[in-house]
Amino acid sequence: MGKIFYVMGKSASGKDTVFKQLCKRLPRLKTMTMYTTRPIREGEQEGVEYFFVNQKFLEECRKKGTLIECRTYETVFGPWSYFTVNDGQIDLEKGDYLVIGTLESYGKMREFYGRDALVPLYIHVEDGLRLKRALEREQQQKVPKYREMCRRFLADEEDFKKEKLKLHGIEQWYENVSLEDCLKEIIGDIQDMSVHNT
Repeated sequence: MGKIFYVMGKSASGKDTVFKQLCKRLPRLKTMTMYTTRPIREGEQEGVEYFFVNQKFLEECRKKGTLIECRTYETVFGPWSYFTVNDGQIDLEKGDYLVIGTLESYGKMREFYGRDALVPLYIHVEDGLRLKRALEREQQQKVPKYREMCRRFLADEEDFKKEKLKLHGIEQWYENVSLEDCLKEIIGDIQDMSVHNT
């Protein structure tokens, strides 16, 4: 059986960059794309970061029983949902996977696929540096959403509390001060744990 290497971290921890670099450097790892009802951001691509869908699609998945997990956040722009669908993207008989998401979605995926199948890759950055990165990223948007940036920053403090990480069995953190050092450590661990090393 394959493994699902699950990248997660607070907003502006660099998890998206880490994920993209791992995809590039470990092309044998298959990926899956999650779904969201939030609007697409500048620089994002449909089917790459997410499948950008509407509320109707989410309700259809719920009715069909294909919804693995769903998180809905009350943002300053209204409710945005992020969710995972059992749509055939993952087949652990066929290899290892690289997935990105939240701590909550990691827990639900672990329940669905089994504890042994999921390997957490928790990306950590000190809060001051993380806030600086978040601000720089938001300033690059055509219409910066500073209120939403602040909401996410504060929400992540609650969502990624040490007690919650421990509850999900996450004891190892990958510090992302130097991207290259962080990637080197993660790649080494993936190679050590991977079932499909060819």
